[in-house]
Amino acid sequence: MKKITKLGAVSALSLIIGATAAFAEDIKIAFIDPLSGPFASTGTNGLHQFEHAVDFMVNDEGGVLDGQTMEVVGFDNKISPKESLIQLQVAIDQGIRYIVQGNSSGVANALTEAIDKHNRRNPDSRVLFLNYAAVDPALTNDKCNFWHFRFDANADIKMDALTDVIAADDSIKKVYIIGQDYSFGKAVSAAANKMLGEKSPDMEIVGDELHPIGKVKDFTPYARKVVASGADAVITGNWGSDMLGLGKSIIENGFEGPIYTYYAAGSGMTAAFGDSAKDRIRLISQGAINPIGSDRARDAYNSFLERHPDGNIDQSRIYNTIGMLAEAIKEAGTADDVVAVASALESMEYESMWGGKLFMRPQDHQLIQDMHIGVHTDEDIEFPYDSSTFGVKTESTIEMASMDSPTTCEMKRP
Repeated sequence: MKKITKLGAVSALSLIIGATAAFAEDIKIAFIDPLSGPFASTGTNGLHQFEHAVDFMVNDEGGVLDGQTMEVVGFDNKISPKESLIQLQVAIDQGIRYIVQGNSSGVANALTEAIDKHNRRNPDSRVLFLNYAAVDPALTNDKCNFWHFRFDANADIKMDALTDVIAADDSIKKVYIIGQDYSFGKAVSAAANKMLGEKSPDMEIVGDELHPIGKVKDFTPYARKVVASGADAVITGNWGSDMLGLGKSIIENGFEGPIYTYYAAGSGMTAAFGDSAKDRIRLISQGAINPIGSDRARDAYNSFLERHPDGNIDQSRIYNTIGMLAEAIKEAGTADDVVAVASALESMEYESMWGGKLFMRPQDHQLIQDMHIGVHTDEDIEFPYDSSTFGVKTESTIEMASMDSPTTCEMKRP
């Protein structure tokens, strides 16, 4: 039998403690989103914001628990659900227990189903899905599960706020709805039709169509149909290159009314739209940028610009995601037990530095928060986007939007 000397035992113990401490210092978060292809700029900008958020909100503040730091690891999913599942398994195999994703509800639907199945089969390597931008309402309704938390408002919550504004505008009699042909685009169309019908029965929907996602090179045919329809306003859930292409084409083909959007700022779009979209493009979002929500938010934005002079914080919810995750880990007393962390996230109330209170609704894991409707402009802009003079200025705010909205979620807890 091998004899261990006292010195040897101490050395072995030191190695174990050292290894444990090294492991404890690093909480890894897998970012699974497009880092190549037509939506690469959107994904890359999101990754930069996550990297900055963990430093600004956690690492630079001494970490969590006993000084554990956070690290974001990027995985390129090429906006493909199939590739996303491959990258998810790679992340799990690397011991990563926190997954963030936001670009494409089609991807989010694939991930949430795969994570639910993995966690049921592998209780020793469970993971949490922190959805920061995929807003298909089904994800917190019939497809909800304990492992999924959404930090953005879903498409119905956003449309509820947008249609309040549209219905109150007496100059808008006809509306054209256009979006990407997948679950999110369909959800936007369904919500717009339903809510406008309820709030303004006399308003006419003069167009309602979907186009292939990420494949249209020339939006001129779509733009000409919008103009020919006689629409007074356009509603679109397009994002990334599809938003830029559609928006520019609609404006260039002579449409003069407001374009109500979900994702029409940052990632190069604001600079590309420039003066042509001034007072034309309107955006529903969370987190106040102009005017900024707090001095701490101002510090965060300036800190980000020091790291990325040509970038911008156009997804303040990313910082809310990291801030709430850090608080949940502190409350759970561990980053390894994701059930405890998830339980701490449920019903959490959190004061966002971007302004307003956040509440993680326990029955469906949908974050409830203030929603802001802003306009593309170069007036009264403290923080412009894309190194341009233009940004998004808040025009109106709906506090704790859709707090009591119904959900069909039947949450099953472990």
